[in-house]
Amino acid sequence: MTDYSKIRIALDGPSGAGKSTIAKKIAEKIGLVYVDTGALYRSVGLYSIENGIDSEDTAGIIASLEKINIRLAYEDGCQKVYLNGSDVGNRIRTPQASKYASAVSKIPEVRAFLLQLQRDIAASGGVIMDGRDIGTVIMPDAELKVFMTATPEARAQRRCLELEEKGMPQPYEDVLRDIIERDRADREREASPCVPAEDAVQFVNDEYGIEESADYIIGLIK
Repeated sequence: MTDYSKIRIALDGPSGAGKSTIAKKIAEKIGLVYVDTGALYRSVGLYSIENGIDSEDTAGIIASLEKINIRLAYEDGCQKVYLNGSDVGNRIRTPQASKYASAVSKIPEVRAFLLQLQRDIAASGGVIMDGRDIGTVIMPDAELKVFMTATPEARAQRRCLELEEKGMPQPYEDVLRDIIERDRADREREASPCVPAEDAVQFVNDEYGIEESADYIIGLIK
């Protein structure tokens, strides 16, 4: 069996492309550690939500960083995120948390706050990390960079199904509108915009299921 203990995989792309689900599947199949970087930004956003800080209050969000401690742990093969000692669980998976994650991720100070944590996690290798600037900022020297996307309509359908399975159904039109707006914000932000690295493999997965997408990327890894 091939040893992937040193390899680092950067999987970037817009919201709803299936990055987290597919990265988890790849990690499971070939024995990598999966790192959900989006959960880190969602955790910063969650702190703002639970402490009454508006998503447009940039100064308030920056000031809150000194009160935030985020820790990743791997328990029973799964990544767990602890915000100030509390397991955030599904509290970071709500539509409001998604909105706040997009807002805080545009703030350079927030990105700098989380940068070293992400790099420290990736340093030893044997990881697959997904996000929007992994190949361009976090791991610019990763052995493989993949930029994965799909049409907004396909991503909205997937997101609606995911929310329904979690017991948090949302109207398709609302989800699609949120995805289009988040795409615009992620693409146009000054701090680490969501764009492919120059040496990334670009993969459009509209017609691919989870297993097919995972196997395609595993083929690239091999």
